Amino acid sequence: MTSTVQVTMHEPVWWDPLAQLRRSELAEGITGPPVDVFMSGTVFLDIVFTGLPAIPAAGTEVWAAGMASCPGGIANLAVAAARLGLRTSLAAGFGDDVYGDFCWRTLADQERVDLARSRRFARWHSPVTVSMAVQRDRSMVTHGHRLPIPADELIGTPPRSRAVITGIGEGAADPVLPSWVARARRDGALVFADAGWDPTGVWDPALLGTLAGCDAFMPNAVEAMRYTRTSSPRAALHALAEHVPLAVVTCGADGALALDAATGEEACVPALPVDALDPTGAGDVFGAGLVLGTIAGWPLEHRLLFAGVSAALAVHEFGGSLAAPGWGDIGDWWRRSRATDPDLRERYGFLDDLVPRTHVCGVRRAAATIARHSDVTRPA
Repeated sequence: MTSTVQVTMHEPVWWDPLAQLRRSELAEGITGPPVDVFMSGTVFLDIVFTGLPAIPAAGTEVWAAGMASCPGGIANLAVAAARLGLRTSLAAGFGDDVYGDFCWRTLADQERVDLARSRRFARWHSPVTVSMAVQRDRSMVTHGHRLPIPADELIGTPPRSRAVITGIGEGAADPVLPSWVARARRDGALVFADAGWDPTGVWDPALLGTLAGCDAFMPNAVEAMRYTRTSSPRAALHALAEHVPLAVVTCGADGALALDAATGEEACVPALPVDALDPTGAGDVFGAGLVLGTIAGWPLEHRLLFAGVSAALAVHEFGGSLAAPGWGDIGDWWRRSRATDPDLRERYGFLDDLVPRTHVCGVRRAAATIARHSDVTRPA
């Protein structure tokens, strides 16, 4: 059983899904890593317009029914992990502008993401993405500049952690692991990687050789099939499993499948049907759930199901990073589903031992405006 952390009456209650693991380590005299998951990347200010009847044509103006502002990019993954109770550390660059202020405060003060290896840069403006959601799809416009220093210089020595999450190359056109990832792995971290879309269209199979430095690889079905030159997600999965201990292929509305060489498990699970409003960050939420389940030692099928329901709850909200569910959201969904749907009650029965039985902190959703400093506080 997991349990809540010990707090005073006046503090919010946070749920720690790794409490049992931490107690076991303490009992054995093991000093566990101070960080559960570490990552590095670009934080964008995301401005999301919703309820658009259509993408505006040249020379026209379209009014949106809704709008949301929140940190985006790597922040999607950091917030998803932190809201699932993982002690999350992020290395990123932030501008010294109002956008940077907002993203920094939201991540550090509201979402409890450790920014000890992040930096503010003078006269470097924060990257910005404008996303327009139309009929469950989205179009984006982005502006930004390269970070003034290399990521390895920004990070230095990565913190000791249970896991790191990284991309391989930029758009997978240059398949290479960042050097800080190898250092983290030597210190005991599991390496979870994805590659993302290859804008060159080459889909260089040299990426598969890079997987020797990883413990898990989590592409979607299109990426997996193109890198492995296979014609089905299952064939791609088995091809990837020859290169990495934990291979996972996500298939959107068709669910996900995985092979774990460490446990000998193979699993294929369906997706949770949901009215998807905004797909932004769904893959990041899935990845955070998979990392949590792997660290905690859950069966492979449970890891995939948990990651899937977390992603499904995320796409049911607008707002990218701040659409990520917390344990309160997961618990509410499970109690409703358990009471009304026998099939879900059987398939997700393992959640009985995971979801909190006491009230936990709610999560903030993305708001239309960029909050003033006094408005950004810990959720009550």
